[in-house]
Amino acid sequence: MARPKGLFRPGEGERPDVFRFERLFWSKGLTLVAGVDEVGRGCLAGPVVACAVILPVDCIIPGVDDSKALSPVEREGLARQIKEKAVSWGIGVVGPSDIDQMNILRASLKAMKMAVEALDPPPHALLVDGNQPFKSAVPLKAIPKGDVLSHTISAASIVAKVYRDTLMVEYHSQYPQYNFAQHKGYPTRGHKEALSRYGPCPIHRMSFKGVRGGKEG
Repeated sequence: MARPKGLFRPGEGERPDVFRFERLFWSKGLTLVAGVDEVGRGCLAGPVVACAVILPVDCIIPGVDDSKALSPVEREGLARQIKEKAVSWGIGVVGPSDIDQMNILRASLKAMKMAVEALDPPPHALLVDGNQPFKSAVPLKAIPKGDVLSHTISAASIVAKVYRDTLMVEYHSQYPQYNFAQHKGYPTRGHKEALSRYGPCPIHRMSFKGVRGGKEG
């Protein structure tokens, strides 16, 4: 059965403790726990963007959920609230040429490390979405489906998504023929058709199969 949209919203009955992973560190006195997530890994164009967010202990922001379960308007409103209430938040961006050079996994991990390094104050511990931890000077726990299970990672996923979507809308003004404002670089039918017609542009990931199959440009 699919998970209902808005798992963390109030008034929907009993739900799991959305801070159960955070409490593993809070209980040890590590109060500055950053949630870390990335977006754009599966895209054919544009950067991969990561966000790290530290929320105050037990700070619930109603409506926060996995960014994919929210509408653009919901995400934008929540991103503003998250940044206002956060102890600290940081962004990491790795562009298409670096993705092509190092591969998408390494680029995603680099973006997450960059986001963590941008935090001020720095974190006491990290909760990272997925099963690929990276080297860290502080305790780190990787959580598969963390953007669903951890309130702090969910918050990071929202800020990262809004930040990247804004970048892709800006790219749309430079390369309107690809309609980046609509699909944000993901491999939609319309995006693939544009690639076939026009070939790749400078923000396409040339190492990706869907791009290599486009017209030579």
